[in-house]
Amino acid sequence: MSTNIIAQLSLRRRVGDPAQKCRRMFLRFFPRGFKDKTYFQWERGYKVAAHDQWQELLSRSNYEALLKNRKYREIAAAAARIESKTNLLFSFEKMAFRDAVRETPGARIFAEELYELLYGRRTIDKKFETWCEAIAALPRKQTRVLTHPVVTIFPFIAQPDLHIFLKPNTTKRAAGEYGFDFKYSSTPSWEVYSSLLGFAEKIRKDQRDLGPRDMIDLQSFIWVIGSDEYRHM
Repeated sequence: MSTNIIAQLSLRRRVGDPAQKCRRMFLRFFPRGFKDKTYFQWERGYKVAAHDQWQELLSRSNYEALLKNRKYREIAAAAARIESKTNLLFSFEKMAFRDAVRETPGARIFAEELYELLYGRRTIDKKFETWCEAIAALPRKQTRVLTHPVVTIFPFIAQPDLHIFLKPNTTKRAAGEYGFDFKYSSTPSWEVYSSLLGFAEKIRKDQRDLGPRDMIDLQSFIWVIGSDEYRHM
């Protein structure tokens, strides 16, 4: 078989590859990939700003000082304030979280267990399962607090080099478009989260020439290929 025919067959396989189709969709909006100015304006910029504000208000040293002085409500209020600058949670999720941590018992659960997730010495799977249990234990008024977005938003903002944000419907659609077997359940768990981390790692490897820097870039890629917002542009 000639070299030209082999090249043509290889090109056809790449064109039909779901990962390549998703890549082309992403680049249609952001031709320079993760370095595109429009990408920073639309997707990355406000998430980086939230992380920077977290580092300013809830750096590890500040967080530890607040915990030592039992300032649980201050920690929860700062987290809610930082999150409010993003558009990642639905309004009912924002309200449910604020109601859950308004009083000291709920704020204490949130503050202590989030610190353990971010800085504790146990393995990530054990810490994440405990974190899910903690969110489930928060007081509930009307809307449930235990959702994938609420569970993942704060570690994502605090440590975007390690943690990723999960928007269920968008992520399920993106995984289908990408050809990734995403192990989803409506109940937050390490099994679901680890599957999402696997999806993100696959994107990182497949799109490494685009230079994804952290989970912000990987989450944004997932959002672009899975959200109605971009599909209808």
